[in-house]
Amino acid sequence: MNAIVVVPTAESHFESLHRALDIVAREQKYPALTEAPPLAQSIAFYRSVIASGFPHFVAVDGDKVIGWCDMSPVFGHSRVHIGVLGIALLPEARGQGLGGRLLQAAIDKAWSRGLTRIELSVRTDNLNAKALYERLGFEHEGMVRRASLIDGVYHDAHAMALLR
Repeated sequence: MNAIVVVPTAESHFESLHRALDIVAREQKYPALTEAPPLAQSIAFYRSVIASGFPHFVAVDGDKVIGWCDMSPVFGHSRVHIGVLGIALLPEARGQGLGGRLLQAAIDKAWSRGLTRIELSVRTDNLNAKALYERLGFEHEGMVRRASLIDGVYHDAHAMALLR
């Protein structure tokens, strides 16, 4: 295994990142997706986030993306100070501290970009992720009931935020 590095996402990561997204999405536990969108759509998203100056980082083992963290802009002129967090790791990359490394890199970039609020939603059964967010200062702001529906089962989520 190579040394795992956390770096800003570049074009060279896009295909591997898309594969990682598909693997995590098909677990049907964490992201809003249950499979990756078409590659071209994913690439357009990655490019738009990067072009807008919002954080987008990957954890890379050799040339394989094993995790990522991004923040997307929120619609509306009055909400330009907010980023919405997305983060995930491949199953074999979990429990090694990579989530914290990715998240801290994204938070640092968010603050330097001028954001003053980072929002996220985390399923109530994702205790490890919730604990990570709390360790980094995110606060619970409420419960989103029936936040997701997978195979006919609703899942609630915690609404959390970090303010600068």
